[in-house]
Amino acid sequence: MATMKRIKLLSPRLANQIAAGEVVERPSSVIKELLENSLDAGATRLDIDVEDGGIKLMRVRDNGGGIDKDDLPLALSRHATSKIYELDDLEAVATLGFRGEALASISSVARLALLSSTNDDSAGWQVVAEGRDMETEVSPAPHPRGTTVEVRDLFFNTPARRKFLRTEKTEYTHLEDVVKRLALSRFDVAFNLRHNGRAIYSWRAGDSQLEQERRVAQVCGPAFMENAVHIEMERNGYRLWGWVALPTFSRSQADLQHFYVNGRAIRDKLVSHAVRQAYQDVLYHGRHPAFVLYLELDPATVDVNVHPTKHEVRFRDNRSVHDFIYSSLHRALANVTPESSLAKSSQNESSDEFLQSSPVPQGVAVGEFRGQETLGLRAAPMPSFTGSQSYSLGSQANYSRPSGVNEQLKTYGELHQTTPTFSSSVSLPESGDETIPPLGYAIAQLKGIYILAENAQGLIVVDMHAAHERITYEHMKESFACGGIQTQPLLVPESIAISQKEADCAEQFYDIFKNLGFELQRAGPETLLIRQVPVVLNRAKVEQLVRDVLSDLIEHGSSERIQHHINEILGTMACHASVRANRKLTILEMNSLLREMESTERSGQCNHGRPTWVLQSLDELDKMFMRGQ
Repeated sequence: MATMKRIKLLSPRLANQIAAGEVVERPSSVIKELLENSLDAGATRLDIDVEDGGIKLMRVRDNGGGIDKDDLPLALSRHATSKIYELDDLEAVATLGFRGEALASISSVARLALLSSTNDDSAGWQVVAEGRDMETEVSPAPHPRGTTVEVRDLFFNTPARRKFLRTEKTEYTHLEDVVKRLALSRFDVAFNLRHNGRAIYSWRAGDSQLEQERRVAQVCGPAFMENAVHIEMERNGYRLWGWVALPTFSRSQADLQHFYVNGRAIRDKLVSHAVRQAYQDVLYHGRHPAFVLYLELDPATVDVNVHPTKHEVRFRDNRSVHDFIYSSLHRALANVTPESSLAKSSQNESSDEFLQSSPVPQGVAVGEFRGQETLGLRAAPMPSFTGSQSYSLGSQANYSRPSGVNEQLKTYGELHQTTPTFSSSVSLPESGDETIPPLGYAIAQLKGIYILAENAQGLIVVDMHAAHERITYEHMKESFACGGIQTQPLLVPESIAISQKEADCAEQFYDIFKNLGFELQRAGPETLLIRQVPVVLNRAKVEQLVRDVLSDLIEHGSSERIQHHINEILGTMACHASVRANRKLTILEMNSLLREMESTERSGQCNHGRPTWVLQSLDELDKMFMRGQ
């Protein structure tokens, strides 16, 4: 039987090396801590020099407030900080770093030198530590106002840690990503990065939207900015601003997603869920949205001290934060119209030089959304979903509202047999009329699939079925919302066995289920009865849906699953009710469809997230045929 060893106090060096396991994973972890310290010190310029991916050398120089001579030894001590002084300070942390363990941990596994000055006379001081007994010496060293931290030979005294480092290229890539994330968090700070003596990035400081967009384009690529919607929303103490990419600029991986809470880059399940929900109705399956977003709120309502790396946060009111993010992005994406897209495209070509190095993917440009701005959006008329489904696309047509939701929820067979009809009442502009609609005027139909139209910029190509499908779908959703959710009581209530926690949740959110057409009754500590369901979901797997919604409510405080299932059914109905390929349209009918697209939300994508129209500008056509060369 093993005997219990005596308890001993860890040496300062070993304690710091253990702490380094939390803070220092690789060179990028060191750079993150050093840059955050510089930003907290009020720096407006950061110069970063790296050698061998950061393994050999990492040097960060700033022009911040500097460190006083007497505080230099403390700067390399564990849990010595200028960021917090008492427990209450942790409840409203406004700095990136605050625990005071970073420099001590780094110096325990590397050779660290810290030079700093609080004056403008270049009279600075230096403190050095090399991972031995953590003893430090302060000596004079000329240095301008600010601080330089130099870290050499990472893990030189911990071979077991060093062998887990990857190649120079891999480590540098991780380090570069950290610099990019921080550069996006502070547009007012200049960043300069050098690797092995070669200048990699030089980002100037700037506060205007144009300067911010220039940096976002430099960090995320010009194609992102060319396909991004600017958003700025403020409500109930929350402010969300930044850029979200159009659904047509989706990614195969979640590799272009930057989210900041009070300037801190975070990865949060609640935020990711809210963003996915906002894109759910317009994003192609299996694709990921791209965004650079900033959430600002009272620091006292968010806990940043839940993870050693501070990549995760905890919100005091999860549900309100989730709903604010979701509703802001959902409305921003809905309000991107062809008019705003083409206007931004022209703006990019004429003034934004930094966006001209990469062509716009699929020819789609972007709009801008601020608050409740409508961007020229007109209220779309709603169709009547009656037996014969006589659907006119004329912009001046009058539609009767449905008398009940059941009328719009015809079976697949009935919908599949319907044949939409088009209005012929659209008049073409008189000769010399300079008012050209965003999507222009139809000139031909190609292969019974595409509409070709001429607008002010060049050639518009429209996927006829995809565009009509989105229009029909949006009208169906509006009619469904106006008519209310029709419910159907079950002859025999369906009993499901759940956990007590789920049953408590069902009782807590009874009104939410009721508003969505469900009536749930608790029949025991771990039993739930489903007594009523929405008519449109009478053939769905209701038990699994209720379980999934309860899971969402427990995890996020909200759920869009029921509405998503309803939308899926309406989307399928819209697909079958839309004009099919090879349907020959007249010029008047094609123009009618174009006008409907201009006044319909989310008309840039079909129900599956694919683009409904693209622009081939006259300049692009000239290049294609080498005109003017």
